[in-house]
Amino acid sequence: MRTVRVVVNLNGKVHARTGALLSLLFMGLGQIYNRQFVKGILYALLELYVLIFWTKPFLEAMHGLITLGETPQQRNARGAIVVQGDHSIILMITGIIFFLLLVIFLAVYAINVRDAWKVGKGRDEGRKPRNFAQSVAHAWEQGFAYILLTPAFVFVLFTIVLPLIFGILIAFTNYSGPNHLPPKNLVDWVGFETFTSLIRFRAWSNTFVGVLIWTIVWATLATFTTYFVGLFYALLLNHRAVKFKKFWRTLFILPWAVPGIISLLIFRNLFNGEFGPINQYLKLMGLAPIPWFSDPFWAKFAIVMVNLWFGFPYWMALMSGVLTNIDRELYEAAEIDGANGFQRFRSITLPLILFSTSPLLIMSFAHNFNNFNMIYLFTSGGPANPSYSYAGSTDILISWIYKLTLEQNKFNMASVVSIFIFIVVASFSIWNFRRTRAFKEEDMIQ
Repeated sequence: MRTVRVVVNLNGKVHARTGALLSLLFMGLGQIYNRQFVKGILYALLELYVLIFWTKPFLEAMHGLITLGETPQQRNARGAIVVQGDHSIILMITGIIFFLLLVIFLAVYAINVRDAWKVGKGRDEGRKPRNFAQSVAHAWEQGFAYILLTPAFVFVLFTIVLPLIFGILIAFTNYSGPNHLPPKNLVDWVGFETFTSLIRFRAWSNTFVGVLIWTIVWATLATFTTYFVGLFYALLLNHRAVKFKKFWRTLFILPWAVPGIISLLIFRNLFNGEFGPINQYLKLMGLAPIPWFSDPFWAKFAIVMVNLWFGFPYWMALMSGVLTNIDRELYEAAEIDGANGFQRFRSITLPLILFSTSPLLIMSFAHNFNNFNMIYLFTSGGPANPSYSYAGSTDILISWIYKLTLEQNKFNMASVVSIFIFIVVASFSIWNFRRTRAFKEEDMIQ
């Protein structure tokens, strides 16, 4: 009796196991075993196509990704190119592309094995396998959302994931000028050498620490000044004594509506130390002109003020909408209990506004942490700082990366700093998002 039970249990899963094993050995064999011949042939043709036409290019791409080229470019005495040589960066990108294509193929392979298992399981339970037309109709009905998401997934894979992987891999190479720029020179893998250089060499470490501190200070000031000034104007415009509310809201939203590049160029001329109107007015009042772009303190002060002009209208408009949705009965009850205006603001208005806007506040900090336009278009990172390597006194990490790449060709060092930015911003954002009440309540609802 025990032997019979074992045989029955094994036979009860024989089609599922056999189908999955056959599809694991070669795509489509499990489907053919389950009598789904059209589907099985299509899967088998896909694997045959990959094996015949993509095996050699894939192996060459992986070899290029590992070696980053073996033949350097050669020139004759006149400087003409005799041997073109390998381009290390093209080899790296090609290798990444083929690696991502392998990931897609493995995903299809896993779907093929899972499909053979499910159909075989249905046969074990006495269900007849679907024909090809029924399988297509079932896949369209059950996987409609996944079918529509697939093009977006492929697009994201090659437009976001690929550059991200490429940027990370660059940090582990010596890709930098003037001695390691392809196609003239080959690029080599150097491991964590660039990471250690950022810490070990004083010129790099001083620049990194100084720029990092200013980046954090800048992001904090830029975020909270615009946030609370926007809150102040929203409360002011929401007050019952203020007339023509639509006019004032329209007037204050104009700075946010004007294209940022145009406004920044205008402000750059306004703060010009020689002919700028601001210093001209100071001279007319008998005051000394302020070195806005030549003194680090005044340059940073000007950046924060200009950013305040740019940013507060967004928060004002957002918080005006939040304020109109607060139940007036809460204020009436607090007023009956004897709460004054400040107490009502502290206990009712501020908590509800923070609850509604805290995720956006975190996103604003992440945006300001990487606010390249504000820094580069207004001060270009200046004034110069002699103790920094390729960075000015107002440069933040992202503008320093820009200078390292496009101006100095220090691509490996820029990649290391980029990785650091990603880790800091992602960690800070995830940690704060998970601590917000809005995130916790949404998690509880789900």
